[in-house]
Amino acid sequence: MSYFSGLGVNLSNLFRLSDAKTRSISPENFSGAKGGGGRATEGTGAIHARDLGQGWKISPSIRMEAGETRLLADIEGPGAIQQIWLTPANVRWRDLILRMYWDDQEHPSVEAPLGDFFACGWNSYAQVSSLAVCVNPGRAFNCYWEMPFRRRARITLENRDPDDHAIVYYQINYALAEVPADAAYFHAQFRRTNPLPYKQDYTLLEGVRGKGQYVGAYMAWGVNNSGWWGEGEIKFFLDGDAYPTICGTGTEDYFCGAYNFDCGTVDPAFPRAYTPFTTPYAGMPQVIRPDGTYNSQQRFGLYRWHIADPIRFESDIKVTIQALGWRTEKKDRRYLPLQDDIASVAFWYQTLPTAPFPALADRDYLEII
Repeated sequence: MSYFSGLGVNLSNLFRLSDAKTRSISPENFSGAKGGGGRATEGTGAIHARDLGQGWKISPSIRMEAGETRLLADIEGPGAIQQIWLTPANVRWRDLILRMYWDDQEHPSVEAPLGDFFACGWNSYAQVSSLAVCVNPGRAFNCYWEMPFRRRARITLENRDPDDHAIVYYQINYALAEVPADAAYFHAQFRRTNPLPYKQDYTLLEGVRGKGQYVGAYMAWGVNNSGWWGEGEIKFFLDGDAYPTICGTGTEDYFCGAYNFDCGTVDPAFPRAYTPFTTPYAGMPQVIRPDGTYNSQQRFGLYRWHIADPIRFESDIKVTIQALGWRTEKKDRRYLPLQDDIASVAFWYQTLPTAPFPALADRDYLEII
């Protein structure tokens, strides 16, 4: 995006002046209005500030009742959301569903459980240090994907827990500015298959219609067998492909690792073990290891952002990945198609209108078990 609009800011143009107007929405300023912050007289912090009064952290968070959906932001454009900070409490992250709507489109362009959207798909904290998403101590979710809109932006959060409330602190920072004519709209779609049917590829994304660019994925990968699980290839089918234009060489290769994410396979100085890592563009920040009692499965969290290498499409895109391990023969080994528990969020930009997403599965199906 052109820096003349005040959007698309980076270190190379941060010094340039702009007519963009900076605004921020939080429980202390629900509308984001200029001069509208710190004016609350009631809220989740009122009891703690009872001898201090207005302006003393009266409304730092919201309480979401069981089954409730709250409107976090409703912004008139043009402009762009530039950063989101959010931290939840008292509820499982798969029970909080984040949705975003652009320019009065009735169905969402973003729909995902909160933890998965922020690259923490297992209801447990993992530090993430990347350009697009950072997860910091303790359980602070940060998103830096820029999200332009021309007429309107709406963000909602649903609490699917049928029995308990959630406490949510959040801040949505945005700029009001002209949006370049070639700016596309941010999208994110969650999927989960458990277990993956035998000899079937896992689909991260399909059914997209429009012009745009694929910019990344997060995967929460639960292994249902012993042994290495990442021989599968990722495939990108672009603009009507029968066979993919882009075909990867292995799961760990796509996520910018190598040799099973295991330093001990190539250097005996290291122990044999999966090695977590987090970098600006790719990482495996979470490795959940069996504990010998109730946590029986290996579980992994992985991300790959195509910030420097977006995958562009003119009319449609489909993305799949294989779950593939090894059979036990010692000679002429064969691949083993796996039946793993896999969830993902695919991220992309495209023109509107958005094709409606597949219906999000119910709470029981999405539960981490």
